Amino acid sequence: MNENSSGSTTVLPTSQNSQQLVWGNQPVQKPQESGKAIIFQSDVMGSLMKMIDRVAPSNANILIMGESGTGKELLARAAHERSNRKNKPFVAINCGALRETLLESELFGHEKGSFTGAYNKKIGLAEAANGGTLFLDEIGELAPGIQSKLLRFLQEGEIYRVGGKDPIKVDIRLISATNRELDQEVVRGNFREDLFYRINTIVVSAPPLRRRKEDIPVLITHFLNNSNHAYLNRGRTVSEEAMKALMKYEWPGNIRELQNVCERLQILSEGHQIMINDLPEHVRNPDRKEDLVEYDPNITIHELEKRYILRALTHFGGNKTQAANALGITIKTLYNKLHEYGEFERFAVHTKPIGK
Repeated sequence: MNENSSGSTTVLPTSQNSQQLVWGNQPVQKPQESGKAIIFQSDVMGSLMKMIDRVAPSNANILIMGESGTGKELLARAAHERSNRKNKPFVAINCGALRETLLESELFGHEKGSFTGAYNKKIGLAEAANGGTLFLDEIGELAPGIQSKLLRFLQEGEIYRVGGKDPIKVDIRLISATNRELDQEVVRGNFREDLFYRINTIVVSAPPLRRRKEDIPVLITHFLNNSNHAYLNRGRTVSEEAMKALMKYEWPGNIRELQNVCERLQILSEGHQIMINDLPEHVRNPDRKEDLVEYDPNITIHELEKRYILRALTHFGGNKTQAANALGITIKTLYNKLHEYGEFERFAVHTKPIGK
């Protein structure tokens, strides 16, 4: 699944309108695509897209489950574009990226003078999505206060801007996404049970890349031919040995990680064909374990944690969601850590860290 941010989502199975390419000695299918695309040839993705086709025309709320980097927003867009709301707005917000006070203002808007810095009235994203689809990514990160307000909105179909007294009617179709086990969050008391049942009328699971490895060759084809670095005219094909290594790797960062690796290969490879030695060490030798913990009396636990977290962010190209997932912490914890370290501004851009 391509994770770029322009164009419309197009789902393209490989059974039609395809041409043959060759990786090593093995032919693979390359779908014809334009704009944003969900690229696949696996049966598991074929079944998933049939599910999207079935549920899209309804107004039922959809919950998309899946690991970070599996393309949950693209699935949400695909459902929107197959619905009767396709000519209305598709509005997305990352619930883990903002603190509670800012999130409420972003989601529901605010009135002029409702708090310090509110110099003008602001239309919230829920209101901006009126008639269309509202996509709440990382919904499991919502604080309890926002959960209760979201539940009321879904039940009553109306919002109150921050500082406002008058209800505003809003008609949206809600699609949510999470990489958490929300039913377990309900048991732990971190997520409202009534909200959980309100948002999960239809549950869709986005498979990790390790469960759809037959899609790896066509995804690589897509990324190499549609990268911002394609003009370099390098790394247009992959050797059979390199492809075997790419297929063997488990891809904990899923499609985002694969896309990042493809961009790196296209920049750093010396010829038209990507060879095994062009691949990053952790992809070439995924079973090799390194002893990263060697005591240094000059380094505190706090400093060690900081270095490790920042190194993870650099490894994933500044992608905070992917880094948090690999570190085994929530995105909210990662944001708090970055604020604590004074490094938030450096990694404020989603794709690449600033400096250093």
